[in-house]
Amino acid sequence: MTIGETIQIVMLGSAILMILAILLQQRGASLGAGFGGSSELYTTRRGFDKNLFEVTIIFAVIFVLSILAGLLLPL
Repeated sequence: MTIGETIQIVMLGSAILMILAILLQQRGASLGAGFGGSSELYTTRRGFDKNLFEVTIIFAVIFVLSILAGLLLPL
């Protein structure tokens, strides 16, 4: 397995996991909130919501870094 294949696997895996994490965050929201509206002005994330939010950020950072690595490293 080459470095390019490894980068592509990391990129695909992080993209799929990030999509799942984002969809899990929207599951508890109302239909209007899923399209950008909000029923509340401000809510504090606690417990599972906070952890899921942080995991989503981690997956996004891994995804962006894998894209940059794919651009900068010769495949």
